[in-house]
Amino acid sequence: MSTFKAPKGTYDLKPPTSAVYLAVREAIAAPLKRAGYGYVETPGFEQVELFSRGVGESTDIVTKEMYTLTTRGGDQLALRPEGTASVLRAALEGNLHKDGNLPVKLWYSGSYYRYERPQKGRYRHFSQVGAEAIGAEDPALDAELIILAVDAYKSLGLQNFRLLLNSLGDKECRPVYRAALQDFLRGLELDEDTRRRIEINPLRVLDDKREDVQKQLVGAPLFRDHLCEACKAYHDQVRELLTAAGVDFEDDPKLVRGLDYYTRTTFEFVHDGLGSQSAVGGGGRYDGLSEMIGGPALPSVGWALGVDRTVLALEAEGIALDLPSPTDVYAVPLGEEARKVLFGVVTELRRNGVATDFAFGGKGLKNAMKSANRSGARFAVIAGERDLAEGNVQLKDLESGEQKAVALTDVVGEVLAKQG
Repeated sequence: MSTFKAPKGTYDLKPPTSAVYLAVREAIAAPLKRAGYGYVETPGFEQVELFSRGVGESTDIVTKEMYTLTTRGGDQLALRPEGTASVLRAALEGNLHKDGNLPVKLWYSGSYYRYERPQKGRYRHFSQVGAEAIGAEDPALDAELIILAVDAYKSLGLQNFRLLLNSLGDKECRPVYRAALQDFLRGLELDEDTRRRIEINPLRVLDDKREDVQKQLVGAPLFRDHLCEACKAYHDQVRELLTAAGVDFEDDPKLVRGLDYYTRTTFEFVHDGLGSQSAVGGGGRYDGLSEMIGGPALPSVGWALGVDRTVLALEAEGIALDLPSPTDVYAVPLGEEARKVLFGVVTELRRNGVATDFAFGGKGLKNAMKSANRSGARFAVIAGERDLAEGNVQLKDLESGEQKAVALTDVVGEVLAKQG
């Protein structure tokens, strides 16, 4: 037993489970690639100010959940708690918005870190796939991203997820709503931390999951009743485009999500089979974030989908992904000469795109064949001294048990032909 363990609230991905996670990531990314999104990768840590400005000083993410560190040079850094601010920073630093082709469409995949109370579906290290469309204000862009997420979930076979939709207005109508909400909240019986939040960002209170707070929020003013005409028209267009694309959604007037940068379109995907941690992904429009972190005005929209929770959603629905076997052919050499010859066959098969493994460690025939069966391979290539003397190897179908001699020079072509 190792004396070291994974830190509390984290996990290791190991075969065969890791293959499911990879398949989920690839399924989420596939619609994005078809829609012109290019891959971006950012560092695992950034300057603290990037998140405190962008995500919001009053959010739980910044005040309670960020992992921060001080370098030897005195720089204040934070492990990234979310992806949008980092991706926007990278796009601005790389001047991608100046190439003349807006929106800049980017997708990413990686690990993120938040100091939270660990429980099923909530980890301190978690995996997300995200997408950002930077530099365009267009309801069709909002609808596009939502549709791409829906298509990704459906491609995995998921059915029991719901799309919640809301609008958080813009700089014209949000101040009016903010004042109305503050007036309402000041009359409630709330703890001191929550009362301070009323003055900094009252929308955060709507996102409070505590039952005693939610009971008091009945009758709170709703944003939809305070939207300006422009925001109302924008939101109606998003809803119309989703409906035309056959995407079902539920209007949720209390949906604000946990980040300060959202404006107008805000959405969340929830799965009813996951209990309290029901959110599997979400996002929205963030038209002012670029200016918050020192960039020009670049209206943008994006989302992040949780890989961990998507895997849990698959399990909740009893969905087993149809994953290819990691090994198609398993080579079993009997003797030193056969080891040299079959190692060359293994290399040639791999170079022809066939997933092939080898009985390493000088195993005897019985143990080697057990390994071949455990590998999931369809075929075994077996060779001993007599086979090689005749210029042959034995090709065995591990499903049917059929075995036949094949000329050594023909074995690669024979395997390729059987694979179709």
